[in-house]
Amino acid sequence: MTRLTKSCSALAMLAMAAAPVAAQVTEIGPGEGQVNIIAWAGYIERGETDAAFDWVTAFEAATGCMVNVKQANTSDEMVALMNEGGFDLVTASGDASLRLIAGNRVQPINTDLIASWSTVDDRLKDAPWHTVDGVHYGTPYMWGPNVLMYNTDVFPEAPTSWNVVFEEMTLPDGQSNLGRVQAYDGPIHVADAAQYLMFHRPELGITSPYELNDDQYAAALDLLRVQRRLVSRYWHDAFIQMDDFKNEGVVASGSWPFQVNLLMGEGLPVASTIPQEGATGWADTTMMHVDSAHPNCAYMWMEHSLASNLQSDLSVWFGANPAVPAACTDGRGMQTAEGCTANGLDDFDKIRFWTTPVSACPGGDCVPYYRWVSDYIGVIGGR
Repeated sequence: MTRLTKSCSALAMLAMAAAPVAAQVTEIGPGEGQVNIIAWAGYIERGETDAAFDWVTAFEAATGCMVNVKQANTSDEMVALMNEGGFDLVTASGDASLRLIAGNRVQPINTDLIASWSTVDDRLKDAPWHTVDGVHYGTPYMWGPNVLMYNTDVFPEAPTSWNVVFEEMTLPDGQSNLGRVQAYDGPIHVADAAQYLMFHRPELGITSPYELNDDQYAAALDLLRVQRRLVSRYWHDAFIQMDDFKNEGVVASGSWPFQVNLLMGEGLPVASTIPQEGATGWADTTMMHVDSAHPNCAYMWMEHSLASNLQSDLSVWFGANPAVPAACTDGRGMQTAEGCTANGLDDFDKIRFWTTPVSACPGGDCVPYYRWVSDYIGVIGGR
């Protein structure tokens, strides 16, 4: 955790200055009838996509808390929605969570009220993207890598490098990759470019894709401008990306295991890999709005979200890793130990998890996130 702790430290100090340090909820009372959650696609299922995957219906019947889900496609969208208010919970990734703490949009969590807290992976309990000075601002939910999804008809063997989406080239089918690849429609994608440069241009001295000085950052933007000429669409909607792989001739892109699993389930010629440069990734936390109107239902959902069978089934559904390790082995859900290993359960230390770039880095001044936002808009706009 040392690398992650250092990279989050500056924003964490800001968070402590901006946010309360005591949990607002000291006991759980009767449910208020509903809970409103902002979530990534595929994270909260009620059997509508596949009847076998439903962890909402039983919760509603047991608690009387109706679950209302607003799907968000990027971390920036999640932050904006939480700033607007009207939501109780959000499944925030590391590039959003500390921003929410620093902005006083989420409240500390009373872990004594979450009976299953002891079952959470020890690597996640005090993770720096949701824990500030020992205060927890959420319950871990799911984690995993950003994978390279590819068409197996075009790539009979898995690509060994991310260069297929970053540099113009002829693909194994003899055709150019121009217009046949995608990239993520979010400023955090700058980190993927930086990670690629860490491997291929060591002279830049990049040690973390989230801690970039001006020269390193400029090199990442230059690479993204090269990529811009290749990209047919910048994706943020998981289902639109899947449609592009099915119908629009897209053959390679950074993606999530969720899309890979669904396309493979439909029999499409799709697979995924983590190339030699490694991968960025996400560790998502269920965080509670500071002005939650339904705190009792929210706490009930956070406890429910750590249930072993839910974590197990979500791990299978999304192709990710559960926050509760027992979900891999206790047989209460669909997941198995072999499945968790395939999802990368043992690769935690190899993933560079999303975190918010800040100006004060351990090694000196770095380019802060607000510049990533404006400059990435310029890149994808073609400037």
